[in-house]
Amino acid sequence: MNVVVRCCFLVLVLAGATLPAVSQEQKGFWEHPLIKRFISPEKDTSRSAGFVALPALGYAQETGLEFGLAGVYNFYMNKTDTAIRTSNVTFIGTFTTRRQTNLKLESDIWTTGNRHHYISELRFRNFPFNFYGLGNETAAQDEDVVLMQLIRVRLEGERELAPDYYGGLNVAYERYHFSDRESGGIFDTLQPYGYDGGYHFILGVSQLYDTRNRNTYTTRGHYARVKYAYSPGFGGGSNFRGSLVDVDLRTFVPLTRALTLGLNAHYKTTFGHRVPFYVYPELGGDMMMRGYYSGRYRDRSLLAAQGELRYRFHPRLGVAGFAGTGSTYHRGLSNTRFVPSFGGGIRYFFDLEHQSSVRLEYGFGEKRPGEKRQGGFYLALSEAF
Repeated sequence: MNVVVRCCFLVLVLAGATLPAVSQEQKGFWEHPLIKRFISPEKDTSRSAGFVALPALGYAQETGLEFGLAGVYNFYMNKTDTAIRTSNVTFIGTFTTRRQTNLKLESDIWTTGNRHHYISELRFRNFPFNFYGLGNETAAQDEDVVLMQLIRVRLEGERELAPDYYGGLNVAYERYHFSDRESGGIFDTLQPYGYDGGYHFILGVSQLYDTRNRNTYTTRGHYARVKYAYSPGFGGGSNFRGSLVDVDLRTFVPLTRALTLGLNAHYKTTFGHRVPFYVYPELGGDMMMRGYYSGRYRDRSLLAAQGELRYRFHPRLGVAGFAGTGSTYHRGLSNTRFVPSFGGGIRYFFDLEHQSSVRLEYGFGEKRPGEKRQGGFYLALSEAF
């Protein structure tokens, strides 16, 4: 799971374990169980759950003051199973002084023996985003603020069919509505297919091969997941009728005990009779092609790859550097324009039992003629991949 929080400060507020009543006279401040939970280099041997929350605070002209909270709860479905992967529930809720809302609840669940894997997402978003047009050569000067209302329900389930190999089904419902804040912008003049929004049901299948040593902070193993989904286009109009393909490949190589090289490639494409712009893959964000605003470039297909060098010099602290490249495109690889992504940051491991981290990093993108270099800060719960 991954959550990005726009914020100017970070506070760890809960430890997720029942704390005994211990007075400060009896134990020093640094010996308090809550404090030790977040600073001790030694892992808790009780295999207990862990919880962390981050306050979100930000300001933008199109939203006014934004405030809220994001958090993640890590746990084991079966504490006696020493090979079971970490399950988690992630939440983000932010509100603005202009009555805009962003709510998301996600879960990633692994059952005993890692025999079943379940993913879910519930989301409501009434929030503006920046639209730059379609294609991989859009200009910053065309930035247009568009108001979006989104409702999403997503459910995925996979079952182990052979050692480390899973097969499953996925279903999703999405509803979109858009309105341009000011007429005459590129969204109003271009009027991409799906300009007014729409809804769709998606039914698909997935295949997963997963040998990672853990699903939070991975240091060795391989991951390959392929998803195919189809929308029959209920309701007609510009509602999505077509298919989505998503391929996510990862490998992790331990160079030393503290140094890990991670490699990740991602391919997404859409095709069909009615493919609205809002189901197009978007380049950018906090997970792939860091340094670009999510949606800075969008088109029918996306191909991207990245590498990350992770150095964990202390049980609680680490650093990472990353570099990658990617492109959106419309018709075939001859239409690609690969752009760079690079940067780095620090890691704080708030939960040693579940190897969960908070990362703060900065990503750099390309510098187009006449524009400043693209880039941005990211504060996120969990690793990028």
